Amino acid sequence: MSQAVVIKSNKYGMNLILDRDMPFDQLLDAIIRKFEDSANFFQDARLAISFEGRELTHEQCYQIIEAITTHTDITIICIVDNEKAHEDIFKRQIETYYAAIAGREGEFYKGTLRSGQVLECVSSIVIVGDVNPGAKIISQGNIIVLGSLKGSAYAGAAGNENCFVVALEMDPVQLRIGDISVQHTMKKTRAISLRRKEKTPVSAQPQMALIKGGDIYIEPIISGGR
Repeated sequence: MSQAVVIKSNKYGMNLILDRDMPFDQLLDAIIRKFEDSANFFQDARLAISFEGRELTHEQCYQIIEAITTHTDITIICIVDNEKAHEDIFKRQIETYYAAIAGREGEFYKGTLRSGQVLECVSSIVIVGDVNPGAKIISQGNIIVLGSLKGSAYAGAAGNENCFVVALEMDPVQLRIGDISVQHTMKKTRAISLRRKEKTPVSAQPQMALIKGGDIYIEPIISGGR
């Protein structure tokens, strides 16, 4: 590969093609330089992102996303599995995001929420980091976690059951959307069910929790799109 980083973009997202063999620290510097050079092109963009060319750990994904958002005005909304990362997938997720935060600003939080911490917001929120057991997110809009969700998440806190929760690794202690909630240990009750797919590596698509027919479902964000 002639370049350490190649950006392929469309209206709704971008795919980063990364050098397979370059040490990660050098690759991260190359990504920063690439995006600094392209800052005007991506000004104030809200995009989905996918990676190609090498396997990345959770921590490496966080570092790349933080590098991009620190050195540009880009907001990363979700990570998409590259094998199916077509423009219509990006389009569906971006349009869902915009519809959910229409008329108000979305928030962006960098860092890991640890046990005992509570993050509350009146808009949708994108979190770059993990939500550890004992931590809680409460949002009147959607919740998007670019990391592991192992604490509690409450989306649609004003009663909006059209909201959703997205996480790179979905393993919450408790989920609530609008007035529907489910515990980690709860398989099914009268009107609440939690259906979980097999855990997937970081290179695969994130998962989405949403309400269907009065139940909360967790499903791959691509195959289960909205």
